[in-house]
Amino acid sequence: MTHPAFNIKKLLVAGSAVFTMLAVPMVVNSVTGLDLGVISSAQAAEDGGAKKGSANKGGAKKGAANKGGQGKGADKIFRAEPSEDSDRPVWAGVKGGKSGGGGKPAGAGSKKGDLFGDMVVLLRDANGAPILTADGLVQVIAYYYPAGSTTLVPLKDASGNLVTIPYNAEGDLLPSVTVGGVTYDVFGAEVELGRLSVGRAPEKVLTHSLDEALSKLTAAGAVVAVDSTGRLTVNGVTIDSPLENLALYDKYMTTGSLPGVTLPANFNPAALLAAAGDKTGTLSVDTVVYMNSILGINTGTTYYDFSSVNYDRATTWSSATATVLVKQPDGSFVPTVVSLYDAVFGSTNWVDPTAVGGADDFAAAANDYLQVIEFVHDNEVR
Repeated sequence: MTHPAFNIKKLLVAGSAVFTMLAVPMVVNSVTGLDLGVISSAQAAEDGGAKKGSANKGGAKKGAANKGGQGKGADKIFRAEPSEDSDRPVWAGVKGGKSGGGGKPAGAGSKKGDLFGDMVVLLRDANGAPILTADGLVQVIAYYYPAGSTTLVPLKDASGNLVTIPYNAEGDLLPSVTVGGVTYDVFGAEVELGRLSVGRAPEKVLTHSLDEALSKLTAAGAVVAVDSTGRLTVNGVTIDSPLENLALYDKYMTTGSLPGVTLPANFNPAALLAAAGDKTGTLSVDTVVYMNSILGINTGTTYYDFSSVNYDRATTWSSATATVLVKQPDGSFVPTVVSLYDAVFGSTNWVDPTAVGGADDFAAAANDYLQVIEFVHDNEVR
């Protein structure tokens, strides 16, 4: 497998206006921002992806599309790590209502990534940073239920451009929009982190996992390589622990290296994130950016710089193979070497929706690694 090179640097995102807030649905031309083809597959392709979020139905307030996540103003996108052991901000009150019940026991530890409320699919630039309105509000991609369907899909105009949910004069997201003379009830699509939610755990959890992984990678005589799915191996044994992979991802994306480890030429950090996620899930641009924020890879208004990231599926996977069990005509299963490019992707390349590399390339790579991991796991030789 061949993989893109990664330059570790961060990009300071200015909070300047990009679009003017209007009381009509915003139409997003794919040339302006991301096409979001990768994003929509995560939230709309299957049940359990996009769900009816609280981002707008009933009138969410300014910045409530993902409270504490990326609300009004770039300076409030991420909060500093809490000084107390609660994972709730002061303004959110005490869990349990008036009774004062709930909450965590003393000594439970502070969580990493003080993000709260809903995380929904947003209009983002090529680097994954939210594109704000003139009032500094995030732009929530509009999703709706087609007639007779229980699955949310992104709303597009007649030209195929995505539509965002407008705000009213009070700064509330409207519950419906009219496009081409048709009025739709619209919703924000939640970004499901699944197993990646462990990134919110107390920092000591990932610290312990990082120590465990590094102890293997730096052991005397350790030969570090990658397996057929892109995951790191030590003397042929794959590091498949989701926690260890997430800890390694955090460390690499923060520092640009793994201490004491000489990484193989075909290493790609996107594979670390994939190995930490749900095998049956999907990784999107929003997943990547939210996780980077939770882990502290993004800080304040500074986002990880994906501008030098370019991903080509054919280049990465066309010569990659794996030995898996293949069902024979007689019903038996025989270990067989298969082309991953053909078996997983149908020999179909990924088409970059933007003219340059960026967060969508990284997300596409991570999602492809995840699909390969699932395929090999489901058909592995036991």
